[in-house]
Amino acid sequence: MRDQAEELRMKMLRNQNRLGRSIAVVSGKGGVGKSNFSINFTTTLSGQGKKVVLIDMDIGMGNIHILLGKSVPSNLKDYLVGDQSLESVMFEGPNDLQYISGGSGLSGVMEWTEDMFDRLIGAFEYLQKNFDYIVFDMGAGATSQTLDLLVSVDDIIVITTAEPTSITDAYSMMKYIYYKDSEKNFFLICNRAFTDEEGSDTTGRLKLAMSKFLSKEITVLGVLPEDSVVRKAVREQIPFSILYPQAEITKKLKKIASAFTDFEDAEEVIPKRNKFISRLKSLFSHRGVR
Repeated sequence: MRDQAEELRMKMLRNQNRLGRSIAVVSGKGGVGKSNFSINFTTTLSGQGKKVVLIDMDIGMGNIHILLGKSVPSNLKDYLVGDQSLESVMFEGPNDLQYISGGSGLSGVMEWTEDMFDRLIGAFEYLQKNFDYIVFDMGAGATSQTLDLLVSVDDIIVITTAEPTSITDAYSMMKYIYYKDSEKNFFLICNRAFTDEEGSDTTGRLKLAMSKFLSKEITVLGVLPEDSVVRKAVREQIPFSILYPQAEITKKLKKIASAFTDFEDAEEVIPKRNKFISRLKSLFSHRGVR
């Protein structure tokens, strides 16, 4: 049996070689509070001592900076076309969160050139080495490139509500990604639930459907309630987790963030090598980008 000193050395070595995890936050339909969740989730992770960067991938309709009450002079589009450096399109949010705005008109640059692809990969490689988590707030629209990104990331966080259409669309989204990569980690959250029972019933139905029809186990992270403080915080353009730290939704969000990091830090799920970049390169190559 290894002594404690040796186990500590092995753990430090693993952490040194560990790349940041790539996470996509998705929903099957709009209007479920996905971007609001992304902001408050990443802000909470940052507040727990994690190094986090949030990238707005809502193509053509980026709103992360608006929800944060910021006016940003540059965005992801400017970086991709070579007008700005990566550092110049990264901005600081609450709790030392770093974020990159999607910008308006991003859909016009999503027909990738080789230079854009190289800059994108270069950015992701840098971010993986310097952050614990790279979180992509995905838009409702889908292009071949955004779908490639979904298939490539390490983890998928799915946001649904209790509405039947939201549940159906969330299942369809998970099924699509599952057929592309059956090993993908799925994490499920029911947002805007009127009661805990309603939220638990929603996540339970989706978990059962994935298990029954796809033989895929997913992780339920929790339920977030319908809460008036969310709308108030949106009007103030400040994350509700910052503006209302004692609100019930903030307390539940902190538990969700802790549950997620506990899963990520579990010894058995730490991969020997993060494959995010290699998967993305392979998928883009098959589409003739390179």
